[in-house]
Order: sequence, then structure tokens, then C-alpha cells
Amino acid sequence: MTEAGAPDVIVIGAGMVGAACAYYAARAGLRVVVLDRGPIAGGTTGAGAGNVLVSDKTPGPELDLALLSLRLWHQIGTELGPDLGAATMELEAKGGLVVAASEGTRDQLARLASAQHAAGVEVSGVAAEDLGQYEPHLTEGLAGGVFFPQDMQVQPMRAAAQLLAVSGADVRCGVGVREIERTGTGAVTGVVTDGGSRLPAGAVVNAAGVSAGELAARVGTRLPIAPRRGFVLVTEALDGGPGRAQPIRHKVYSAEYAGGAASDDAALQTSAVVESTHAGTVLIGSSRERVGFDPGFSLPVLCQLAAQAVALFPFLAAVRVLRAYRGFHPWTPDHLPVIGPDPRTAGLWHACGHEGSGIGLAPATGAVIAALLTRARPDLDPAPYAPGRFA
Repeated sequence: MTEAGAPDVIVIGAGMVGAACAYYAARAGLRVVVLDRGPIAGGTTGAGAGNVLVSDKTPGPELDLALLSLRLWHQIGTELGPDLGAATMELEAKGGLVVAASEGTRDQLARLASAQHAAGVEVSGVAAEDLGQYEPHLTEGLAGGVFFPQDMQVQPMRAAAQLLAVSGADVRCGVGVREIERTGTGAVTGVVTDGGSRLPAGAVVNAAGVSAGELAARVGTRLPIAPRRGFVLVTEALDGGPGRAQPIRHKVYSAEYAGGAASDDAALQTSAVVESTHAGTVLIGSSRERVGFDPGFSLPVLCQLAAQAVALFPFLAAVRVLRAYRGFHPWTPDHLPVIGPDPRTAGLWHACGHEGSGIGLAPATGAVIAALLTRARPDLDPAPYAPGRFA
């Protein structure tokens, strides 16, 4: 039983996933405390590009989660209203254009799009000669593509901060968790912070991103979550200026991107992903490699990303890159997030392992966790994401 005045649930992690868990748990009537050893969105979320994608998901559990999240992102933007919702979080249904350089890749892309469409994704095939209608500055000679109108973008740091603010949760930054307290039978009773303070609660949600596996190990649960490093380039603001029409209208990426994201290869992989932001800058990705928590910046990788972006949009050759940043995505071997109750510790729940899709999948993750916490029925079957699959 929770002590009087104590929260019902402690969420460990103030990134996008933790913020969504807090938001939906609070909406379900629970008293929520959020703890993070750093600032809000100080980890993977702050190093993300804000992708809310269905275009890169193959039919199955991840696409199911993405489609639910897509609906919830729209609801969040509407429910919070113009002052707190879509405009503040820069939530925009800009659509995604996936392009193929060869006929073989185009045919593979078309087959994937057909399967996605059968699973509920809106798709529109684009012939090579029609690509310029979507992106006038796109390079010539491409074999065709597919347009995904449901793809969205959000400013991840703003979105996480906004959800935490409107949730009413008690957010405590700079507070790490040293121990998850349990009874003699193994049930959660709260946490002990790095400073030695005890905070009781009837439930704890592990939304600690790339540190989630380490946190789970403290109670004897194996979650094989490993950091996967990725870089993003940011250009100077283009002539369109903040809030005006930009030379790049959609999220544009090469067909190889989805295959690279789903790869098990630990070695470096890059594929062009290019999009404009509200501020007028252009974000250029993406790279992925499992090199532990190596904090270094690899100039060859950054040059490779720039070259791939120029190959898609030649005009970018004359645009300056202002900065680059890198983040560590929480990779899992089966490329599915970990959502649900801990198999060993009653009262411990996991919401982690989203790799590079945490921003997009956060709302559905939070909604499922809140439903499970309150013994309600989730909007989708949580079994494929169960933490016990790694036992």
C-alpha cells in the first residue's frame, strides 16, 4: 500500500517517452513524480530530429504502435489547443517522401508500400517525372518514390517539456535513482535517490532510455539495450525564414534508410534524411553505429552525411553547416521497444528500447503504460513488447 501523500507512480526519465508516460498516467487519475538525473530532454530526446513516422515501419507490432501514436499525436495537438499544442511543439503533418535511385530499389519500395497500405498506412506512388511536383529542388535521375502523407515532425525538446508541464506531474531534475526499493517478496515500494532520499510509491516506470537496461539489471532483469550512436547536421537558416515556405517541403529520405534502421549490423551505416525546420534550418541525417558510449565526433561520418544530402538536393552544396550533434539511441536486438511489467518485480514497469523511434512512438507507449497501471484495457495488444521476452 502506498504511503499517505506519496505518489502513485514514479517515472524515471524526463525524455519524450517518460513525458508521455507521465502525461497519460496523470490523465488516468494517478499522482505522478518524474525523476531525471539531468534536465528535461537531456538525453536521446534532445539529440533527436523529431521524427513521427509510419513510412519506415514494416507491417507488424512496431507499425501497430506507430499508427496508434500517430492518432494520439493528433489528439494531443488538438486537445492542448493552439496556445499549448501543435504550434508550441512545432507538430506538423508535413508528409514523407521516400525516393529510390534505381529501378530495383523502386520496385522493392513499391512492394513495401503496398504491404504498409494493407496495414492501414496512406501511401501514394510517385513516378520519376512527378518527383519535382513534391520537391522542386530534388536531384534529377531518380527512379521514383512513394509519398506518405501521414508522416509528421515535432520539436522533441519542446514536446517533452510541454507534456510534462500540462500533465501536472511533479518533475524533479538533477535527481538520479540509486536503488529501486522492494519488499521481501520483491514488490516495489519506491526508490532511493542518489542523494540517499527515500521516495515511496506503489509503482515505478523505467523510462530511462539508454540507461534502462542498467536500471533493470539492478532488480535482476535482463533488458539487452545498447547505445546506437547517430549524428545530425544542422545548416544555416535558408531564405524562407522562420514560418515561411522552405525549399525542402517534406521529410525526404532515400529508400535505404528503413533497411539500415532495421539492420543488426554494429558497423557504421548512413543514409540520407533531409528536412527543413520551422526556424528555416535544414536537418541532415542519418547515421547509426554501435560503438558504446563513445562521445567523439567523426568527421568522415559528418562528411558522408553532407555528401548524401547534396546528392539528393544539389543546392545544399552552397549552404553552410552551422553545427552537428550526436545522440545515443536505445537499441534492442529485435528492434521492438520494451513496454510492460517487469517479469521479476511486481510494480516495476518498463517503457524503453525505442531506438531511433522514441519520439514518434512515445504517445502510444505512454497510453499503454497508463492503461496497464490502472488495469484498463490498452488500445493494442502489449504482448509483442513484453519485457519478459528477453528472460
